[in-house]
Amino acid sequence: MQRSGSGWFETLLNSHMNLSSNGEIFGAQNRRSNGSVIYKTLDRVYNLDWMSSASKNECSAAVGFKWMLNQGLMEHHEVIAEYFKRRGVSIIFLFRRNPVRRMISLLANKYDKEVKLLNGTHKSHVHTPHEAQVLATYKPALNVTTLISNLRSTEQKVAKALECFKSTRHIVLYYEDILTNRTKLVDVQEFLKLPRRNLTSLQIKIHSGPLRTQIDNFDDVEKTLKGTPYEKYISTDYK
Repeated sequence: MQRSGSGWFETLLNSHMNLSSNGEIFGAQNRRSNGSVIYKTLDRVYNLDWMSSASKNECSAAVGFKWMLNQGLMEHHEVIAEYFKRRGVSIIFLFRRNPVRRMISLLANKYDKEVKLLNGTHKSHVHTPHEAQVLATYKPALNVTTLISNLRSTEQKVAKALECFKSTRHIVLYYEDILTNRTKLVDVQEFLKLPRRNLTSLQIKIHSGPLRTQIDNFDDVEKTLKGTPYEKYISTDYK
């Protein structure tokens, strides 16, 4: 899902000399309009005919791309799952444990697209502490009327994705776990059958610290979630 740390995670993967992840190739509607078109796009990737700035086809032990759940993946999941099994494709699912933080990132990114806080330039990802600090000055207000239904919807989308591709070889990762436990990156390399390397990224985390300091109407959010299954996202938020 968007704003789940996938950009950062992909830069970590691409720092491995034997891995080539080609970005968000299904962002373009014409590459995912139907099953046949999706097949052709996938064939280009796995036949090593896809060229991008990330392509390292000449030395790649693992080749892939980033695919958001809302980019035709779930709409055409049956034909995609069949293709994955036929060609031996493996899936890395990357989710966030705390979807409230993902909401903050979504709203903040949308706001910056409009106002362009960094000298009139919009940046979805940053590479210096100063840039992160500037973008983090914006504190969105969450819509408490739709908050619970949005959290429930996110849970359902995750569950459906895991169900649809349960028979495909896969691993499930969480953004927060990678942040706090870098042995998760060792697990990924073992999953992809890669030689172990130290994976690095130049990207800087934008939103950190307690949620109370990042949400404009935190008291309303806390009140709305209190006594619900989603209260944990406020009360046990990771450090």
